[in-house]
Formats: sequence, structure tokens, C-alpha cells
Amino acid sequence: MSRPSRTTEVEDLLRLHAPQVLGALVRRYGHFDAAEDAVQEALLAAAGQWPGTGVPDNPRGWLIKVASRRLTDALRSEEARRLREEKVAALTPRDAFVAPPPGAARAPSEDDTLSLLFLCCHPELTPSGQIALTLRAVGGLTTGEIARAYLVPEATMAQRISRAKQRVRGTAFGRPEDWEERLPAVLHTLYLIFNEGYTATSGAALQRAELAGEAIRLTRSVHRLLPEDREVAGLLALMLLTDARRLARTGPHGELVPLDEQDRGLWDKAAVEEGVALVTEALSVSRGRAGPYQLRAAIAAVHDESPSADATDWREILGLYDILVRRVPGPVERLNRAVAVAMVHGPRAGLSELDLLEGESALGHRLDAVRGHLLERAGDAAGARAAYESAAGKTLSLPEQRYLHARAARLRP
Repeated sequence: MSRPSRTTEVEDLLRLHAPQVLGALVRRYGHFDAAEDAVQEALLAAAGQWPGTGVPDNPRGWLIKVASRRLTDALRSEEARRLREEKVAALTPRDAFVAPPPGAARAPSEDDTLSLLFLCCHPELTPSGQIALTLRAVGGLTTGEIARAYLVPEATMAQRISRAKQRVRGTAFGRPEDWEERLPAVLHTLYLIFNEGYTATSGAALQRAELAGEAIRLTRSVHRLLPEDREVAGLLALMLLTDARRLARTGPHGELVPLDEQDRGLWDKAAVEEGVALVTEALSVSRGRAGPYQLRAAIAAVHDESPSADATDWREILGLYDILVRRVPGPVERLNRAVAVAMVHGPRAGLSELDLLEGESALGHRLDAVRGHLLERAGDAAGARAAYESAAGKTLSLPEQRYLHARAARLRP
């Protein structure tokens, strides 16, 4: 095997095992910050050795052993420093600081990854703190990578992560007793990470594929651990069905291509098939009590299985949105339903639905963008132009700005 391919294999293994190793150390020793530093040192050691020596038979066990030694050394050193400062003559390490003998450590299951996700999505953290800590601890991204993904200075992201770590300090590691109640927070965090990756809220790029890919990878891990949970399956299906269109969403110069104009031959057929299978099975088990992620995935499946934009079954989509809005009456869901109403009953009916959403600040530029689209379909060129320009002035995404300005320009007399 060539050196570049072996290096790639090592990088993939390290990314896979990093959260499990960190979870094992935090579970065994506590000390989130110190454990994370020790894991990073073990990962660096592996990245330097494995491409030349080969991957050990038990890579996760190797990483835990090395990281445990580094952490134990660090804790003993810190203990010694504290005792010297207190002028204590002898050092007696606490039992919790002593690494188990080789071979005695329990090999962690992927359940440590889920426990780590629950820790990172602790209810006392803000959504931004949950996202940052999840990407850092579970995703294995560096602080700089997370900062670049969210277009903030690295120092700002470092402070955000540090505050999040301080918040969870002392929290017992492991799956919490109320884990079923807290699982929606984990799924929501993964959903937010995916959305930012699929449609960046600001910047020169329409999408950030590495964030969307990381969200899919982490959601796959949760699905492996909770295969019977229908909402986890629904979220994974939604991500796959949505991300399947990624290559068709931008033109040769990075410009936005709307769904009805995309080359469906560029869609990832394997991702579509996997997503459809997941949501079909989830819905069959749910028996009429489908959760929000299952319903969103079902809507995405209708789009992805349509051979063309004109062949899309908008009546089925509207029926699914009717159910979704009853379960989750949020502004985004109602806005998307308004589009479906327009496609079934005409643009004026859709515009009437939009009037009910006036003043919903959470919609940002999207309300004016949809209004412009429906006004254009209704034949009101002047109104559509004004709405497109208004939407362009509210978004921080440069590709969306260019797209909206272009739509407005097409309608000038």
C-alpha cells in the first residue's frame, strides 16, 4: 500500500476512534480538559508512527493505553506540584489517578461516543456552546477548523469552547438517567450542524461540505447505538436525502441552483436509496405517529424520488406538511408549507399563508425570498423584484445575495 493511502487510512481511523477514546478517559478519570489534551497527544503519536509501522491490531486499545499514560503522568505531575506548594513531603496519588495495568482496561464501546454527545449537549449549555463542544470533543475538529466553519475568530471560538467545558465540569460521565428526554437536544444539535454545512448562513461559499459530512457521520454513530429509535433513523434519512443533492446545488462558478432547476442526474443515487429505505422502515414502525424528523425525511424522499420537478407530487408533500405543522408549528415549517400550498392551490393561496408569517424574525431573508418567488409566479413583476431585493439585503450569504439580485434583475422593465 502506498504511503498516501496508508496515511489516509490512519486519519480515518483516528477520526473514528477519537471520541470513543476521549469518552473512555473522561468516564474513567473525569478531568475533561486534561483527558482531551492526553487524547490529542495520543493521536499525534499515532499519526507519526502508524503510517510507517502499520496500524496495530487493536487501534482503539492502543490509543487508550497511550492516552491513559499521558493523562496519568499529567495528573501525577499536577498533584506533585500542588503538594509541593503546600509543602507536603510525600506524594500519594489518588486511586482514581492510577492507570489500570495493560490489558485490564475495559475496551470502550461506541456507547462512550453517545455518552460524550449527551455531555456536550448538556441542557445548561447554549445551542452555540453545544455545537462547538460537540464538534471539538466528538467530531475531533480543531478549534481553528470550527472557527473557520462558523466564520468567527479562532480566539472567539476558543472562548466559547472553554466556557462550555467549564459548564460541564463535574458532570457525571455516562448516559444520564433522563437520556430519552435529552436525546432531542442531541439530535437538534446534529441537525443544526448539518444545516450550517448544507446552507452556510454567511460567507462566500453556499455550503460547507465538511460540516454536513461530520453531522452525517455523528448521526450514523447515534443510529448504530440506538437502531430502534425512529427519530434517529429519520434524522439520518433526512440528512442523506438532502445531502444527496449537494453536487447539483451549485453551478460551475459556485452560483446557487434552485431545486426545480437542478440536474437530477448529479444527485447521489446511493444516498437517496439509503435515505428512502431508512425513512420507509421508520414510518412503517411508527404507525401514524411519525416524529418531525421522519416527516421531514418523508418530504425529502418525495422530492428525491421524483424524476423531474414537474412530476413532483406536491399534494403528498402538502399532506405531510399539514401533519408536520400540527406537530411542530414553527415559522420555518409554516413557511415551507406555504410553498406547498402555492404549488397545489396557486401562488395567491401561498401568499395568503405568507401574510400570517409577517413579523417572524426567525425567518430572516427567507420570507421575502419566498414572497418574491410567489409574486413572480403570480405575475407581479414589480412586487417580486422588490421582495427579491429586500431578501438580498438581509442575507449574509454571498451566493444567495447574487442569486436574489439576479432574480430581481430579470424582472426589470
